[in-house]
Amino acid sequence: MAVIGFLREHRVVTATLLVGLVGGVLELAGLADAARWVISVFALVVAALQARGMIADLRAGTYGVDILAVTAIVSTVLVGEYWAALVVCLMLSGGEALEDYAAGRARRELSALLERAPQVGHRLLPDGTVDDVPVTELVVGEEVLVKPHELVPVDSVLLDDDATFDESSLTGESLPVDRRRGDDLLSGSVNGGEAVRVRVSAAAADSQYQRIVELVREAQDSKAPFVRLADRVAVPFTAVAFLIAGLAWALSGEATRFAEVLVVATPCPLIIAAPVAFMAGMSRSARNGVIVKGGGTLEQLSRVRTVAFDKTGTLTYGAPRVARVEVADGLSAEELLSLAAAVEQYSSHPLAAAIVAAARARRLPAQAASEVEEVTGHGVRARVGGRVVVVGKATFVAAEVTGVQDVPLPPGQTGVHVGVAGRYAGMVALADETRAETAETLAGLHRAGVRTTMMLTGDAEPTARHIAAEIGIDDVRAGLLPEHKVDAVRAVTARPVMMVGDGVNDAPVLAVADVGVAMGAKGSTAASESADVVVMLDDLYRTVSAVQIGRRTMRVAWQAIGIGVGFSVALMLVAAAGLLPAIVGAWMQELVDLTCILWALLASRPGREERADHARVEAVRAERARAARAPVGRASLARQ
Repeated sequence: MAVIGFLREHRVVTATLLVGLVGGVLELAGLADAARWVISVFALVVAALQARGMIADLRAGTYGVDILAVTAIVSTVLVGEYWAALVVCLMLSGGEALEDYAAGRARRELSALLERAPQVGHRLLPDGTVDDVPVTELVVGEEVLVKPHELVPVDSVLLDDDATFDESSLTGESLPVDRRRGDDLLSGSVNGGEAVRVRVSAAAADSQYQRIVELVREAQDSKAPFVRLADRVAVPFTAVAFLIAGLAWALSGEATRFAEVLVVATPCPLIIAAPVAFMAGMSRSARNGVIVKGGGTLEQLSRVRTVAFDKTGTLTYGAPRVARVEVADGLSAEELLSLAAAVEQYSSHPLAAAIVAAARARRLPAQAASEVEEVTGHGVRARVGGRVVVVGKATFVAAEVTGVQDVPLPPGQTGVHVGVAGRYAGMVALADETRAETAETLAGLHRAGVRTTMMLTGDAEPTARHIAAEIGIDDVRAGLLPEHKVDAVRAVTARPVMMVGDGVNDAPVLAVADVGVAMGAKGSTAASESADVVVMLDDLYRTVSAVQIGRRTMRVAWQAIGIGVGFSVALMLVAAAGLLPAIVGAWMQELVDLTCILWALLASRPGREERADHARVEAVRAERARAARAPVGRASLARQ
C-alpha cells in the first residue's frame, strides 16, 4: 500500500516506469522504431518540463544538476540512446520524489511533537472542585491541580510546602528536583508521587514546553537546503562537453562529430556515482546502528569541526547510579547496601530504584521488609530482620538515629543516608556517572578531525566542570535552558557544528545545528525526530563512527566522480578526433558508468584508518571490561 501511495503521489516516476514497460514490450515484439519514438517523445516531454523549472531557477540566480539533466536527456535522444534518456528521467524524478518524502516526514514529526505537549489542566474552582480544561484556557493567576506523575501543564508557581519533580526532559538534570512553596515550575516537568497545587504564571503559548516546540519549528524552517554534490560539477562539465563537441564539429565540418562527442559526454558518472556512494554510506551507517536521514547529512558529517554535547543521558548515563558506599563502624559496604535495598524496594523514588539495582547487580541477598512507611520526598522507614532501618535524607535519618555525619560530596553526587537499629550506619553516594566510552569518544572525534568539543547543559556549573575535567571537554557552558543552547550553537564559528543530545530539551538545538545527533536508544522521540542522525544503540562512540563514515563516503563519492569525469573527457577528446564511432562510444561510456558505480560502492566498506581506529577502541574496551569486575567501593566514615 505504501508503494502504491508513493506512485500515486509522484506521477512522473509512475509514468516513467510505465513508459519503460511499454517500450520493453514493443522491443520484444520487434517494434524497435515504435519503442524508440514512445520513449524519446516521453523523455523530451520530461526534459521540457525540467527546462521550464531550470529557467525559473536561473532567473532566481541558482543553477545545478538540472542543466546537466536536460542536456543528458536531449543529447541521448538525439544520438538514439533513448533507453539511457529514460534512465536519466527515472533518476531525476525519483530523486525529487525522495526529497518531497523527506520534507513531508519532517512536517509529520513536528505535528507529533505538538501532539505530545500538555493538553489538559485541572483547574481548581472556589468550591474545591476540579474542572478539566484545555491548557490554552488556563489564565495567569488561576490555581491548578497537578496529579501524581502528570506533566505540569503550563509554567507555574508551587503552592504546597514541598514536592519532587522530574525535569530531565527540560533541563537535562537526571536527578529528581525538590521544590518548595513559591518555587517556579516549568511546563513539561513531571510531578512526583503526590498531587500538588500550583498557580499559573504563564499562558500556554508562553510556557517552556511550547517554546521548545516553536524553536524546533523555526530551526527546521531556517535550515539552508543541501546543495547536491553533482550540482558543483554539472555546469563546468556540461560547458566543457559542449565546447569540445562544438570545436570538433567546427574544425572537421562533420555534424556527426558533435553527436559522437555527446554520446560519451552523458552525465551518468555525476548523476549515479554520488547517490550510489551516499546509499552505500547510509547503509553502512545503519549496519552500525546509526540512522542517517539524508545524503546532505553525510556531507555535513564529513566536514564537522565542532561537536557539542548535552550532558545528561549523552555524556552520562542519564540515571543515578551507586558511585560508592561510605560505612560507619559495624557494617560492611555489602551489608549496608543490602539493608538499604531491602527498604528502598518499596519506594518509587528514582534514587531508591538505583540502590535496588546496584544491590541486584552485585547479587546481594534480597531481604524482606515489614512495617514499611514512606515519607514522600524525605525517606523510608521499615523493619528488616528484626531491626528498624531508616533510609533517606540526612535530616530524616537524624530524627530517627544518633551519630549522623555530614559527609562532603563532590559536585554531581547526592547522598542517601542509612540508620540501623537506632545508630547511623553510613551513606550510599549516587551520581549520574559518565559513560564508559565518553573519553574514547572525545579522543576519536579529535582523531577524525574535530577541532573543538563543547558541553551544553542545564546542570549547575560545578557539576558540569567536574565532569568536563574528568573526560577532557574543551568548552563548558552550564545552567542553560533550551533557548540558550540554541544561541550557543548559532554562535559557533568553527563550522559545521554537530550537536549530540537525547531529551525533549535538546530538540531545538538538534534542529538548529548543522548536524543534529540524537541518542535514540533511550532518548525522547522529540529529539530523534528533530535530529539528522539517530544513534539506535546506547553507545556514544557511534557518533565517531558517523563522522568517519561521512568522511569515507564523501572521499569515495568525489573519487568516483573524478574517475567518471576523467574518463569521459578522455573519451570526448578521442571522439572529437574522429577515432570513436558513436556505437563504440556508447559502449565505452557504459564501461565508464560501471566503473564509477563499482568504485562508489567502496563507501560501504571501512577505510584503512577506520579499521585501525576500530581495533584500538576494541582493545581499550576489552581492557576496561576486565578492570570493571571490581567489588563495590567503600570507605570508613570513622577514618574521615
